[in-house]
Amino acid sequence: MADANALKDQGNKAFAAKDWDKAIDLFTQAIAVDPQNHVLYSNRSAAYSGKKDWAAALKDAEQARLLSRFLPYGSDRGYARKGAALHGSRSYDAAIAAYEEGLKIEDSPALRKGLNEVQEAKASEGAGGESPLAKMFTAPDAMAKLATNPRTAKHLADPSFMQKIQMLQQNPRLAESSGILQDPRMIDALGALMGIDIQASERPAGSDDIPSASPSSPKPAASSPPPPQPSTSTAPPAEDVEMEDLDEDEAKAKKEATELKKKGGEAYKKRDFDEAIKAFEKAWEVWPKDITFLTNLGAAYFEKGNYDKAIEICEKAVDEGRSIRADYKLIAKAYGRIGSAYQKKNDLPNAIKFFEKSLTEHRTPDILNKLRDAEKAKAEAERQAYIDPEKSAIAREEGNTQFKAGDFVASVKSYTEAINRDPSDARAYNNRAAAYTKLVALPEALKDVNKAIEIDPSFVKAYTRKANVLLSMREHAKALEAVQEAQLHDTDNKNANEIRQLEFKIQQALFEQRGEETQEQTLERAMRDPEVANIMSDPVMQSILQQAQSNPQALQDHMKNPVVRQKIQKLINAGIIRTR
Repeated sequence: MADANALKDQGNKAFAAKDWDKAIDLFTQAIAVDPQNHVLYSNRSAAYSGKKDWAAALKDAEQARLLSRFLPYGSDRGYARKGAALHGSRSYDAAIAAYEEGLKIEDSPALRKGLNEVQEAKASEGAGGESPLAKMFTAPDAMAKLATNPRTAKHLADPSFMQKIQMLQQNPRLAESSGILQDPRMIDALGALMGIDIQASERPAGSDDIPSASPSSPKPAASSPPPPQPSTSTAPPAEDVEMEDLDEDEAKAKKEATELKKKGGEAYKKRDFDEAIKAFEKAWEVWPKDITFLTNLGAAYFEKGNYDKAIEICEKAVDEGRSIRADYKLIAKAYGRIGSAYQKKNDLPNAIKFFEKSLTEHRTPDILNKLRDAEKAKAEAERQAYIDPEKSAIAREEGNTQFKAGDFVASVKSYTEAINRDPSDARAYNNRAAAYTKLVALPEALKDVNKAIEIDPSFVKAYTRKANVLLSMREHAKALEAVQEAQLHDTDNKNANEIRQLEFKIQQALFEQRGEETQEQTLERAMRDPEVANIMSDPVMQSILQQAQSNPQALQDHMKNPVVRQKIQKLINAGIIRTR
C-alpha cells in the first residue's frame, strides 16, 4: 500500500504538470498494486480527461463509482468523473443525468459546479456554440466597463490585449479553441464585465476541484493573428479536479459536523441561541473546513445581541475561508454580517466599509440595500451633527453684508451655509431668495420663499418676497394671491405700507396685461392655470356663478363661506370675475 500511495503522489505531480501520459502510467502502476482503491481509478479518469480520451475516462469513472458506492462519503467521485467524461464527449444529456444522480447521493459542490458547466455548454451549443463568457465582450457597453474599471483600464493600453478583445468580438467561438480566456488579463476583464472580482472567487470548501497550475505568461500576439481553429471540445478544464478523497476518519468527522450544524440550525430557529452557539462551535472544532459553521455561529451571536463577538467570529470566517479557498459567496456573507453588526453598533463608517467588501466578493440585493441605508443614515447623522444655530446666525449676517455690497454670488454661499447650519431658520431661505432674485434665478428664488413659508406660515416678509418673485415671472394673478396672504398675516400692520404699494404695482401690471384682452381671451389665459380650471369645472361653483349673473348679491352671500370665498377670490385675481 505504501508503494501505491507513493505512485499516486507521483501521478498527482505529473497531473499538476499536465503530463497526462506520465500521470496515466503512474496511476496504472498504482492500480496494479491496489486494484480496489477507487481513488486511483478516479485520478486516472481525470488524467484521461486531460488527454481528451473521453472513452477511457468514462470507463475509469464507472469503475471508481462502483468501488466507492458503499462509502459514506466520497461516493460522488465516480459520478463527477463520469459527468466530466460525458461532458467532454459532448454527451450533454447523459452528463447532466450523471451529475444529478450523484447529487441525489450527496450534495457536493463539485457535482453542482459540473452540472452548471455542462448545462451552460449545452445551452451554448444550442445558441451556435458560442461561449457565453466570450459573448460578454460583444455587449454595447463592454468597452466602457473595461475603461472605467481600475483593474482593466491599464490593460487597454496593451496592443496584445486589445487584439484579443477584437478577436473575441469578431468571433466569440474562439474562446474555446484559442485559449484566450486563460490570459489573466482576460480574467480581470470578465470580472469587470460581470461586476465581480473573479480573483477572489476561489474554490469552494470541500469541492471536487484542485487548484489549476499557475498559467504561463501569455506570448505576445503576432502582428497578424493566426487563423482561428474550429473548437474540438467544450469540456471543462481537466485539471480542475480533486486528486484526494476523504479517509474514513475525515468522512466520519465531516458527517458529525454536518449533524451538529443541523442541530444548531434547529436551535437557532427556536431562538435558543446559546444551544445553537454550542452546536456551531463544536461543528467547527470537529470539521474546521467549512466556514458556514462560523458564519452561522456569528449569526447566533448577532441575534443574541453580542455584536462584538459576531464581528470577531465572522472576521475569523473570512481568514479561515481564505486559507481553505472557500466559496466567495460565503466570504461575502461573512463580510455582510460584519457590516450588519457594525450597523447595529451605530458604527456607520465601518458598516459601509464591510458592506462594500461584501459586494466586492458577491453582489446581492440585500447587502446593496443595507449599504444604501447605511450611507443615507451616515449622511443624515453628519447633517444633524453639522447643525449649529449660532454658526448659522454668523453665516447669515455674513450673507447680509455681502448682499449689501452687491456680491450676490458670495451671499448665496453664505446663506446656504446658514441653512445647512440651521435648516429650521426661515430667514436664511428668504434671504437667499432675495440673492437669487438679484441673480435672476427666479425658479430657485420661488423654491426658497415657499420653503420659508412652509417653515413659518406667518412670515409676512416671505409672502411679499414671493409676490415680487412671481411678479418678475409675470405670474400676476399668483403674485396678487401672495400679497393678499401677506395682508392676512400682517396682523400688527407693520408691513401695511409695503403691502399696499406692492398690491398697487401688481394691479397695475394686471391692468396692462388685460387692458386689450376680450373676456374670451382672459378666460382662455386663466384656464391654463390648473387651479382655475378645477374651480371652473366644479358643479357647485358653476351654480354659484350662474346665480351671480342674475343676482350679484347672491355672490356676496356665498362669499361668507371661507372655502367659496377663496375660490371666488382666485377667479377675481385671474380676471374671470371682474369687479367695478
